[in-house]
Amino acid sequence: MTKINLENLKIEIEKRVKRAKDLKELDEIFKKYLGKKGEITQILRSLKDLPEKERKKRGELANQIKQDIEKTVRVGREKFQSSSSKFPKEWLDVTVPGKKPALGHLHPLTLIKRKTEEIFEAMGFSVIEGPEVENEWYNFDALNIPKDHPARDVWDTLWLKEPQSQKLLLRTHTSPVQIRYMEKNNPPLRMIVPGRIFRHEATDASHEINFYQLEGLMLGKDISAANFKAIIEEFFSRFFEKEVKIRLRPSFFPFTEPSFEVDIGCLVCKGRGCKVCAQTGWVELMGAGMVHPNVLKAAGINPKNWPGFAFGIGMDRLAMMKYKINDIRLFYSGDLRFLEQF
Repeated sequence: MTKINLENLKIEIEKRVKRAKDLKELDEIFKKYLGKKGEITQILRSLKDLPEKERKKRGELANQIKQDIEKTVRVGREKFQSSSSKFPKEWLDVTVPGKKPALGHLHPLTLIKRKTEEIFEAMGFSVIEGPEVENEWYNFDALNIPKDHPARDVWDTLWLKEPQSQKLLLRTHTSPVQIRYMEKNNPPLRMIVPGRIFRHEATDASHEINFYQLEGLMLGKDISAANFKAIIEEFFSRFFEKEVKIRLRPSFFPFTEPSFEVDIGCLVCKGRGCKVCAQTGWVELMGAGMVHPNVLKAAGINPKNWPGFAFGIGMDRLAMMKYKINDIRLFYSGDLRFLEQF
């Protein structure tokens, strides 16, 4: 191949590079002429068959043309790369804050738990916790529940299989913590026990197999049912942030005497009747009463010197009243459409 042929090839390549519209087309030009099987590459390889003098002369010329073509292609690539990296035509305000990531938040039952603790602590009550797995003594015997009481039956209690001699169960109320606390602390005392409890029962709009309870206990020299009524009315007024209608009904619990149920006017239907209040206009929120002497004796306290009252509140039902929720099962559904409202 003569010098003129090589120079003409160089001119042809330069024209094609200038006419190239994008990087892809430019790469194709490079491959056609300078690739492993490209025309310039083939010319350089064919020089070995020429006489030494001619090979040297034409080799220098071919290599020079190769370098010039590589430079031309490189310049073309830089042009396309720089133009493709430019900002889009539309204006971009880089000072605008980005989208905030989705953050977690407290479960409605956690909100209720914290609110109840705050109110009772303001009235001088201590917040105490205890084990969810209990033994028969603390869950039943120490609370004056007879051996033949139906509450011990499998329909109410979830018993655990264990190798130990003592019978273990998932606590059916948080009252066992009261016994544990009284064994180690002398009266007078005020304490509440928030926590999860378990019952073997059918679920519906107002009942669950697993729910939360707030147990309360107050012992003192001259404590009476009137003190309980005053404290619980104060609690409801602070919790619901308005005056709440309540009623006390005579009842029976082995661990209190006298005993009574405490109902509030249904805040979901405002007393008109709905499935939460079973169409009665009232919702049972707690059982309460004066602590039975046998319970105080089991904890090592003289009932004649230290009378007191105890109560248990269903925190799930408090949440239902607070947030106007008509089905307790929603709290445990895991449905984010429900939970994200709080």
